[in-house]
Amino acid sequence: MELSKTEEQLMQYLWKLEKAFMKDILEVYPEPKPATTTVATLLKRMIGKGFVAYKTYGKSREYYPLVKKEDYFSRHVNGLIKTFFNDSASQFASFFTRKTDLTKEELQELKAIIDKEIKNK
Repeated sequence: MELSKTEEQLMQYLWKLEKAFMKDILEVYPEPKPATTTVATLLKRMIGKGFVAYKTYGKSREYYPLVKKEDYFSRHVNGLIKTFFNDSASQFASFFTRKTDLTKEELQELKAIIDKEIKNK
């Protein structure tokens, strides 16, 4: 399952907060802040999708992510590679290195990361 853009934005806040009550979530939203009912609806959908859970304290719920940010991002990138780059990581890497505004230093850092991973295989 995937998250909508608004759910993904909320998930970013939950990953940052790690766990939060509704008031905490609303505090991190920029102005104009969404209505509490809007955030509650998003949370309900995200719970249904298995991305978020909560603990109940009296009448309050403390929400927390069930999916790690790194795992979600990895799945998202792998989906992009499959959909847009014929399931070829090398085509993705070629596009990424040619079509982004990476500096020479950033490209060298990427090369060092790749060289390290090659050694570890």
